[in-house]
Amino acid sequence: MAERAFIVLLIVFMVLSLVHHSAQLQPSQYEALLRIKQQLNFPAELDSWSDNTDFCNSEPNPSLTLVCYEDNLTQLHVAGDTSFSFPQLSEDFSTVALFSNLLSLPNLKVLSLVSLGLKGNLPALIGKLTSLEIVNVSSNYFDGPIPREISYLKNLQTLVMDDNRFTGQVPSWLGSSLPALCVLSMKNNSLSGSLPTTLSLSANLRILVLSGNLLSGVVPHLNNLSNLQVVDLEGNKLGPNFPRLPTRLVNLVLRKNNFKFVKLHELGSFFQLQKLDISMNQFMVPFSQSLFSLPSLTYLDVSGNKFTGKLFKDTPCSPGLSYVNLSENRLTGDLPHCLQYVKNNRTVLFSGNCFSSERYQHQHPPSFCHIEALAVPILPHKQQKKVTSRAVLASSMVGGIVGGMVLLGLVFLVVRRERRKRKSDKVPHTRLIMEKVSPASTLKVLKDASNISETRKLGPVGLPPYRTFVLDELREATNDFSTSNLIVENSNGQVYRGWLTDGTLVAIRCVKMKKKHSVHTYTHHLELIAKLRHIHLVSAIGHCFDCYQDDSSVNKILIVFEHVANGSLRSLISEGNVAQKLTWKQRLAAAIGIGRGIQFLHTGLVPGIYANQLKITDILMDHDYHVKISKYNLPLLDETRKLDNGAISFTGSKEKDGSALRLNEKDDIHDFGVILLEMMVGRAINSVDDVSVSFDILKVNLNAEEPAQRSSVDPAIHNECSDPSLKIMMELCVKCLSSVPSDRPSIEDVLWNLQFAAQVQDSWVRDSSSSSNQGSPIHLT
Repeated sequence: MAERAFIVLLIVFMVLSLVHHSAQLQPSQYEALLRIKQQLNFPAELDSWSDNTDFCNSEPNPSLTLVCYEDNLTQLHVAGDTSFSFPQLSEDFSTVALFSNLLSLPNLKVLSLVSLGLKGNLPALIGKLTSLEIVNVSSNYFDGPIPREISYLKNLQTLVMDDNRFTGQVPSWLGSSLPALCVLSMKNNSLSGSLPTTLSLSANLRILVLSGNLLSGVVPHLNNLSNLQVVDLEGNKLGPNFPRLPTRLVNLVLRKNNFKFVKLHELGSFFQLQKLDISMNQFMVPFSQSLFSLPSLTYLDVSGNKFTGKLFKDTPCSPGLSYVNLSENRLTGDLPHCLQYVKNNRTVLFSGNCFSSERYQHQHPPSFCHIEALAVPILPHKQQKKVTSRAVLASSMVGGIVGGMVLLGLVFLVVRRERRKRKSDKVPHTRLIMEKVSPASTLKVLKDASNISETRKLGPVGLPPYRTFVLDELREATNDFSTSNLIVENSNGQVYRGWLTDGTLVAIRCVKMKKKHSVHTYTHHLELIAKLRHIHLVSAIGHCFDCYQDDSSVNKILIVFEHVANGSLRSLISEGNVAQKLTWKQRLAAAIGIGRGIQFLHTGLVPGIYANQLKITDILMDHDYHVKISKYNLPLLDETRKLDNGAISFTGSKEKDGSALRLNEKDDIHDFGVILLEMMVGRAINSVDDVSVSFDILKVNLNAEEPAQRSSVDPAIHNECSDPSLKIMMELCVKCLSSVPSDRPSIEDVLWNLQFAAQVQDSWVRDSSSSSNQGSPIHLT
């Protein structure tokens, strides 16, 4: 009997040993992971992890990262990505069932479910994961109100819900029920109503991001939040009073709201403030020059308001101030010397004011700003209850003075207009910008910068300030540059995927230096890369030097870029199935985005960046399907350029005259034409022959009857595009691909026609019966 019992026990042990589960992870949690894998329909690249995988010691990858403590799963990161793209969720997929399986992970501290296509309400079951400290459900399709059950997560420190469709108000319990909350980010949703006053109770809050919603009303006072460093409320309808804020603030973005009243001098004690953007509001108050000298300030944008006051030449500036935009206000006097003549690179925009110097172009006459200044309202503080006879006398005197000033202003305006007529043949009409350039070359360069003021306003939202990283940070971000995080490798170096400590996904480009040079050799190049910030450019957020220990010369330069998640434009135009292809409207929007990106490269910096050799594979798509150009003609980023000759020159440098710069601009227009061609025909264009054949067919069909014009167009958009809109695009493409560079249009003309094509298409959609009347002559230069 004893022998028989021994045999039975041996068989049971052998059976149990055949059961596949992690050597460390508890069986219940192992089974829960298998169910989650099945529910999310993990990509084929991850099939192997179900066979005797030790999850707690497995290598992280872009789709799945697991972290264990002892025998419990504590972190679960699941993300859609360009390399490991998740298949579409099955029709019977249930978000509630997914969170039911997550309940089998009771010790979970970090939950990240990003870009997975999750839909519907965020399940209330999330409130039962009481150990959670970090929650990130960004870039999905969650809708409805934010569930109250999140308030049960008393240990929650970070809550990121960006880029969803959440509606309703910002919950009042966020401030009162989550005592440990440090990071709150809910940008790009549809949240409405006013902000709750209980936000002022979030004593540990460091980052507050609610941009891109429908919020309105007064912002509650946050000045008692001593840990608060970042406030981003851009693109709402908040106002009219400026909020009370803590003095330790680092970034403040209130752009595109309805703020009217502010005492700017009160910001003089914000010694750690690095970025201040209050542009595109309704401020009609005096401007405080003390902002220029805030010790930490690097970025100041007050454009698009009606700030008044007189500036003085001797006003000091902070040495780190690199970007100033004063455009479209009511400022008078003279631009401070520190904003005109600088030793370091500094961008200063100030058109649309009333500065007095004759060399400041695109300024209003002084009378314009004086009249506006007299209309400045009194801040809502104390109102007078009685009007005395003395007040009436004072009002009469003011009225007389105002009348005299208006009369003098009209006389001055007439005299100045006559003077401008006499000088019209001598002074070129350009949009104003002040950069570090020699007086001899200023007018020549500014002629190509006619739209820089507007392109600067299109800067990317949500990018952290550019900074210097230490090598250990990037080693940790890439798991010591593991091959599992390698995106691409070529003769110029490698590109790795990485996760910063705050959860930001980045692309890290490692550029190997073939000769030994000091750090100072490359500083100017990195300063230029740092300036390439635009909504339609893949922007850098920092860099790191890897130096030799013996002589401190540079071995590698590691440049950290934002990560763009949805592949190239080609993957949505000429690859994949018809259902995945961009619509005609989306293609027009993408083309406009590319045009604006090229315009910024040409005019957003002095000197401009030309001859970028753009291809459709260099145009990447973010999670909102906005285009981003990933290739620039810069020495550190272009594999065909020599980096180590000791005397690196930039494209568009002083050696090239104006005609050469314009020629390079036309090269970019031709490359843009090739991209437009592929966007219309829907087939990959990989060679000169492909361009020639498709171009000839397009040119022939352009002169055919309207039904025949569509024979060369991608069948996927046949029923979506109007005939007039299609014809505009065909004509534009033919012009861009002209064999004579001088016949190609400028980037401004290209943008105008793209926008016109989009307007025509919108009109056709609204009223298809009038589509035949939507066209109008096209004028390209």
